[in-house]
Amino acid sequence: MATTRPATGDYHPATVQRSTATRQSRRLRRASLILPKDKEGIELEVEQQPVRLTNLRKLFWPKLGITKRDLIQYYADIAPVLLPHLADRAMVMKRYPNGASGEFFFMKRAPRPRPDWIEICNIEHSSGNVIDFPMIQDLPSLLWLINLGCIDLNQWYARCDDVDRPDYLHFDLDPVPGASFEKVVEAALFVKDALKSLKIPCYAKTTGSRGVHVYVPIVRGPTQKQVWSFAKEFAHTVASQAPLLLTAVYQVSKRPKGRVLVDYNQNAWGRTLASIYSVRPRPQATVSMPV
Repeated sequence: MATTRPATGDYHPATVQRSTATRQSRRLRRASLILPKDKEGIELEVEQQPVRLTNLRKLFWPKLGITKRDLIQYYADIAPVLLPHLADRAMVMKRYPNGASGEFFFMKRAPRPRPDWIEICNIEHSSGNVIDFPMIQDLPSLLWLINLGCIDLNQWYARCDDVDRPDYLHFDLDPVPGASFEKVVEAALFVKDALKSLKIPCYAKTTGSRGVHVYVPIVRGPTQKQVWSFAKEFAHTVASQAPLLLTAVYQVSKRPKGRVLVDYNQNAWGRTLASIYSVRPRPQATVSMPV
């Protein structure tokens, strides 16, 4: 009987729990979904799957009058362009049961009970623990996740068929105190030009907070650790070329004020960033948008 290679710090076996129902529903054409504004809870059929939504009139942004229903409606509307960025990737849940200004908690394991059409990415960690992450494969699973109180979406960088080999890397450009958003934009353009000099294409989006995320698509092959090593070397190199604009110093107390941090550390295995088109739990209900 063949033995399975155990997980290590650099190798993490993963398996996918597929749902026949979900695979069938993903082939269906999506119709417009309009949620009622006067219901506290509803159960509806979405792409042939029963979806139960609760606490729809709860205010998630009281000062703005934005309800949980409004949040779910936004994700239903944006789903056609959002879902391709989430498919086949483990999802880390950050749940805000009492809205954007309330307490939140992280959750990795897909909660039970759950619909049998939620697909799962089982990832073995070096500790020996196997974590069953949900995957957001279609509109029903997206609505299920947001109904749990998730405001932003935090998917893995690698797909579940090989969780050690991502298909993109990124730089989180975060203003150090004293740096304006205009300086963040200047930093993003500097990073873009540096990547262009290496003939590396990149794409930017706002974080939905104070910064900019710069994404670099890559052909799968390098491990997450190798991707992190490249990102670290690149970040320190560009920071040395523009020391009055950028910094790659990770220790907060040693960062020079008024610079923009080129944060490469989020490329480490198992970490996540807010997805494109994610609503952010900020006072103005901002969204992480491509630019």
